[in-house]
Amino acid sequence: MITLSSLHIHAADGVGVALRDLAAGEPALGTTTGAAIPRGHKFALRAHRAGEVVTKYGQPIGVATSAIAPGDHVHSHNLVTALDGEIAYKPGASTTAGTRASDPATWQGYHRADGRFATRNEIWILPTVGCVAVTAEQVARDASARHAGRVDGIHAFTHPHGCSQLGDDLCGTRAALAGLAANPNAAGVLLLGLGCESNQLDALIASVPEAARGKVRMLTSQAVGNELDAAAALIDELVDQATAARREPCPLSALTVGLKCGGSDGLSGLTANPLLGRFADRLAAAGGTPVLTEIPEIFGAEHALLSRAIDRQTFEAGAALVNRFKRYFLDQGLPVSENPSPGNIAGGITTLEEKSLGAVQKAGQAPLVHVVDYGEAAPPGGLALLEAPGNDAVSSTALAAAGCTMVLFTTGRGTPLGFPVPTVKIASNAALAAAKPHWIDFDASIALEDPEAADRQFLVTLLAIASGAPTAAEKQGQRTIAIWKRGVTL
Repeated sequence: MITLSSLHIHAADGVGVALRDLAAGEPALGTTTGAAIPRGHKFALRAHRAGEVVTKYGQPIGVATSAIAPGDHVHSHNLVTALDGEIAYKPGASTTAGTRASDPATWQGYHRADGRFATRNEIWILPTVGCVAVTAEQVARDASARHAGRVDGIHAFTHPHGCSQLGDDLCGTRAALAGLAANPNAAGVLLLGLGCESNQLDALIASVPEAARGKVRMLTSQAVGNELDAAAALIDELVDQATAARREPCPLSALTVGLKCGGSDGLSGLTANPLLGRFADRLAAAGGTPVLTEIPEIFGAEHALLSRAIDRQTFEAGAALVNRFKRYFLDQGLPVSENPSPGNIAGGITTLEEKSLGAVQKAGQAPLVHVVDYGEAAPPGGLALLEAPGNDAVSSTALAAAGCTMVLFTTGRGTPLGFPVPTVKIASNAALAAAKPHWIDFDASIALEDPEAADRQFLVTLLAIASGAPTAAEKQGQRTIAIWKRGVTL
């Protein structure tokens, strides 16, 4: 149970954060609140002039739009973003290489023929086009009943794309599906096509890494008599092969883990995200692979992340990715600061800088080793930065396509949704964890009182899930994908 009422995060900060609802006139951090301060929201610790920079996490989070007195509520009525467009980034002096250390933590996983490790032993059905999405779901339902208990699951991951797409947009769909097909958690994959779609099976299989093609089967529905019977026969074959796999002890370094947040609140950057950051540091130090994404949600906090690049080439790739994503906004006539969401704002986050400074804590302090394009696989070993938007389903799907075998998902507001790989929901506050135990796998609010105990409990939870314990989303059957659609539709 949290006994603290408020928190001053960094000595340079001009604001404190309420850890519970504070009444007007209540003493807090050496001042007195001038109004009621909701949990997760900010209040001023000193006076600010209009136009003055406001700091949190020791970094600027925006500019005061009016005079702010000590104890005042600091939020969207008196604080705005200072973000603009693209920036000419320059590498800092802190660019560094990482070190690798042995780690005693182990888990029970599947060692695949290509050398990678899986947390699940499943069969996935991936339609090339939305026209056979319902067919894919029917095939998965029938096969799940027929092979109950033989593998960890049989799932169809459907989408509305694959036809009426052109150029880079079609290539993006193909890359995402090819990456999913290669994910180690899929012991076998059926690529189910219609036949006349833009996303032709031959081109799709050519995009699947060669080492993964042996576990893939393909079916063109228009080319067979009864596509359900033909698909069933292929699934039966894949299940027979997959049943040979057995769990075995695996080192921590064998994990590739996605770092994701959704529905953040004012406590996300104090509890859940730093908890992930400490785990990401341990994973990277052991030689494992934490993968950070949601590029628009690092705007305003990218300097510290880029300064940790292991070399100039990695720095330049990361800087180019951030600016490319800013250009994506600007070319649509939209500001780069079109964030946070209404739920974020209700939870106490005011500007994108504030949201980003909290969000990047998921990556800890590990050196940045890889920069990965959308649909590409993250190379093993060290922190990777993956191109994808902030949307929960799109970015989590991109993490699975990059080879992540778990996604660690922090949230202050909660969501039931899960994705192709085990999606571990980490609540930033105890109220959410208590209200939604069927959504939440771990309550990170305990980290405010005892971060070391929280880290130990979190590691136990993660290793159990990696070893086969189902997540809340898996128990509820919450498994979906979403593909990043960027181009025109014919």
